[in-house]
Amino acid sequence: MLLDERSEGSDKTVSRQERAYRLLKSLIAEGRIVPGERLQEAQVAKAFGISRSPARHALRSLCADRVLNEHDGKGYVVAGNDETGGDGPLATLDPIKIQATPQWERIYKEVEQELFIRILFGAVRINEKQLALHFDVSRTVTRDLLARMHGMGLIEKDSAGHWLARRVTPEHIRDLYEMRRLLEPKALLKALPHIAAAQLRTVRGNIRHALDQSSLGSSAFDAVERDLHVDILGFCPNKEMLRALERTHMVFGPTRYLFHPFLGVPVEMIEGALKEHLDIVERALRGDADGAAQALHDHLKMADDRWLKRFAVIAQTTQLQFPPYLTPADPRQASVQS
Repeated sequence: MLLDERSEGSDKTVSRQERAYRLLKSLIAEGRIVPGERLQEAQVAKAFGISRSPARHALRSLCADRVLNEHDGKGYVVAGNDETGGDGPLATLDPIKIQATPQWERIYKEVEQELFIRILFGAVRINEKQLALHFDVSRTVTRDLLARMHGMGLIEKDSAGHWLARRVTPEHIRDLYEMRRLLEPKALLKALPHIAAAQLRTVRGNIRHALDQSSLGSSAFDAVERDLHVDILGFCPNKEMLRALERTHMVFGPTRYLFHPFLGVPVEMIEGALKEHLDIVERALRGDADGAAQALHDHLKMADDRWLKRFAVIAQTTQLQFPPYLTPADPRQASVQS
C-alpha cells in the first residue's frame, strides 16, 4: 500500500473561489457572458453570495486561463472578438448563491497544521486580528474557528485573555497515551454489547479497503482512526469516561497530515496501524471482547511510539518561520501542563 495526498478531494471540499471560477467559466463558455462584457469583483461577490477575496481569486484564475483580460480600473473583460477596447457593458449576473462549507471550516485545516508544526518546537500565541487579515475573513469567522480549536483542547486562553497553544512535549504525549490505554480498552468492553455486528463489519470493510488501496490519503486514514477510537467507543454507556477521553483527541490531529515532513510518520507504520485496527475489529466480531480490549491496549502502545517519532525528526530541525498570525510565546509557557 502506498500513500498519496493527491488521491484526496471531493466536491464537499471545493473552495468558494474554485466554485466561482468554475461557474464563471461555464457562463462564458455557454455564451451567457460574451466577449467584451466586463466583470468586477464586487459584482461577482454580490451575485454569488461570497466575499471579495474568493471572487478576486476566481477572476484572476480566469485571466491566467486567458478567458478574461484585466482592464485597469474597469475590472475584467471577457476575451474574444471584442472591439470595445475594454469599454464594453457590465455583464449581467443573476444571483446564484454558492453553497460551501462554513468559512471557519475551510481555513481550519491550514491553521491547525501550522499550530501542530510549531507547538512541537514551543508555545505560540494566536493573534485573532492578524488571523482575520491573513485569510481575509471576518472576526466572527475567526472566533468560530478558535472556539472549535478550544473545544478540541488545542488552544486555551492565558491569564491576559490571549489565545495560546502550549508546547507539546514527549512527556505530555506519553501522559495522553497512558490515559488512553487505561480508558479505551474499558470503554470498548462497555461499548461492544451495544454495537450491531453489521456496524463492526462495515468498519472492518473500511479497514480492508484502506489496506487494499494503492494510494491512501490522510483524510481516509483519519476516518479509519475515528471509526474505532470515536465512533465505536461512542457506544460506551459511561459518558463520563468518554468525556475524559475527549481530552486526548488532540493526538488525532497529525494523522490528517501524513505527508508533512514533521507531522507525518513512515508509510510502513501507517500500514501497521491499519492491521492493528483490523485485528481489534475481527476479535470483536468473533465475540472475543477481552482479546479485542487487549489488542486495543497493545495498539495504543504502538501508536504512542509512532507519535513520538515526530520528536526525533524535529530534534534535527531548525526553527521555522511563523505565519503573521502566530508568534512565539513566553518560554515560561513553553510546555503543556499535564
